[in-house]
Amino acid sequence: MSVRVVVADDQAAIRTGLVMILGSAPDVEVVAEVGDGLAAVRAATELRPDLVLMDVRMPGIDGIEATRRLVADGVCAVLVLTTFDIDAHVDDALAAGAAGFLLKSVSAPQLLDAVRAVARGDGVLAPEVTRRVLARLAAPARRPAPPAGLADLTPRETDVLACLGRGLSNAEIADELVITEATTKTHVSRVLAKLGVRSRVQAAIAAQDAGLAP
Repeated sequence: MSVRVVVADDQAAIRTGLVMILGSAPDVEVVAEVGDGLAAVRAATELRPDLVLMDVRMPGIDGIEATRRLVADGVCAVLVLTTFDIDAHVDDALAAGAAGFLLKSVSAPQLLDAVRAVARGDGVLAPEVTRRVLARLAAPARRPAPPAGLADLTPRETDVLACLGRGLSNAEIADELVITEATTKTHVSRVLAKLGVRSRVQAAIAAQDAGLAP
């Protein structure tokens, strides 16, 4: 079954390039392309794709607000793709519930791999972004409170959260904990619900905050 994608970017040339890259893969289908955040919300709500490939800076509502609306309503996953390597954009996108954050300098194969990963329920962060996020988490002055809901996790769910904190995919978690991938997805969903977070990336940050991952 193909991964169904809505492409949202206000620059027509970039949209065309993204559609060409995605269309080159036999397992990916672009179901719509739009030029602003509100159009992205409308298209995704109507078409129910697997994910929206979302730019940040767009007219009307921006990609962050569009992401927040789509994730809050449970419409689909969002993979943010932007030119701007700015910490505030990263933080805002992850807080809005984006499943991933990539820069437009990403290669075509890497973009396709990221789209497939997000469609599987995994999270994706650009390497440059990952390093900075981890550096901020490791800063000595940062002493976050334990994530809300942590005490409500079962031992197995805590194991899953620790794996998320290490950046493992569902398949890798299943292998490590010797469970099925379907069971892994169930545990991940329960972990997200108990922690009150919208994405596995947010859960991974919570795991780092709790000291569950190196």
